[in-house]
Amino acid sequence: MSDIEAQIEAQQLHFMQSWMRRDKAAIKKLAERDMMAMVGTHPPELLDRPSFIAAIDEGFVCSGFRLDQCVIRRYGRCAWYAAGAKLDLKVGRTEWSDRFMLTALWRKSRFKGWRIAEFGIAPTARDERFTQSVRRLQLWT
Repeated sequence: MSDIEAQIEAQQLHFMQSWMRRDKAAIKKLAERDMMAMVGTHPPELLDRPSFIAAIDEGFVCSGFRLDQCVIRRYGRCAWYAAGAKLDLKVGRTEWSDRFMLTALWRKSRFKGWRIAEFGIAPTARDERFTQSVRRLQLWT
């Protein structure tokens, strides 16, 4: 694992732990001012940074998580993080515990280090046929 991958994986873990602990100060330090969170509802909904931070206490609570193996790709000053995850969420009064695809775009600044610019969660397909069908499309397998 490269040094960048280890840094991004650690930052993502810190972000998730901060969300779970409802640590708004830590989220503010980790998130870019223009951060957007996309939630994979139907239709998808966006939360900007102020909305996401306010929702931590009021309606978008992460009470538990388990991150699966991740893929991290660097693009210049940015790094793309993607992983499957088991999330225990509460949206308003509704429990939403499921398997999710979690993505994040991390951007490196000169003075503040790696900060999250885009964050997305979406429930994953449960039908194994989709997995097998997509895998057959891969030219390298």
